Amino acid sequence: MVLLTVFHRTTRPWTPRRVPLNGAPLRVLVVDDNEDAALALATYLSLLDIQARAVFGGAEAIDMAREWTPHVVLMDISMPHCDGFQAARALRQYPRTAAMAIVAHTALDEFEVRRHLTGAEFDGYFQKAQSIDELVRLVWELVE
Repeated sequence: MVLLTVFHRTTRPWTPRRVPLNGAPLRVLVVDDNEDAALALATYLSLLDIQARAVFGGAEAIDMAREWTPHVVLMDISMPHCDGFQAARALRQYPRTAAMAIVAHTALDEFEVRRHLTGAEFDGYFQKAQSIDELVRLVWELVE
């Protein structure tokens, strides 16, 4: 007999930060070195009337966020050259991007992400391959 245990994840923000939309459409930046995954997620979000753009590395994320100023950044962690931790720290240091919401969107487990934090780099965590509806719910929880 095989027993199957199902765990229900409750995804919620890590910080009280909420980014005001001020009547603007929600803007989400998807950052992932897996280009197909980043483009697919950005396309899906755009189908939900969310303005979404995709970039494929930490350095690109910093440049795009400074130029476009998204409300929420979905940041992969394990990327070459400039990983998600480095990119998030850089965004927190720049006045124009310091207040945006940043979600660790990664295959790493939550404990591993928290273990590498040096401050409030991330406002939430979402493990890849979980329910896309839960990810969208988390994104909307980070704005007001």
